[in-house]
Amino acid sequence: MTDTPLYGFSDNSFQAAGGTEGIRKLVDDFYEEMDTLPEAAIIRKMHKSDLTESRDKLTLFLSGWMGGPNNYREKYGNINIPRSHAHLKIGEAERDAWLLCMERAIAKQHYAPAFSIYLLEQLRIPAERIFLTRGQPLGW
Repeated sequence: MTDTPLYGFSDNSFQAAGGTEGIRKLVDDFYEEMDTLPEAAIIRKMHKSDLTESRDKLTLFLSGWMGGPNNYREKYGNINIPRSHAHLKIGEAERDAWLLCMERAIAKQHYAPAFSIYLLEQLRIPAERIFLTRGQPLGW
């Protein structure tokens, strides 16, 4: 038996990320990367100049997605990730820029190495789903 938490079950991922405050720091670092990385300029242009709401939405979404409180739904309603991004033209460059920002933000956190790897692998799934829609409305 191992003492390593089984990420993705219960609130293990939420706790490994440091709870709401830890996720807020991850999100702040993510948007800092988006603001400063030349490779991220392509996705930064897709956002409003004021990132306050984007930061709040991503923090609340990730909190619930990682097994913590589902405050996103309470504040913003249900979310369907591909549909929520369907108005944007997202290709490989945009997907890769988003993942690069997230990878660098994760690296700034004090996460266990296994959790850092797990989290980035899990975030690739919605990033890929958004990319596959290529900004086209889904038929379902």
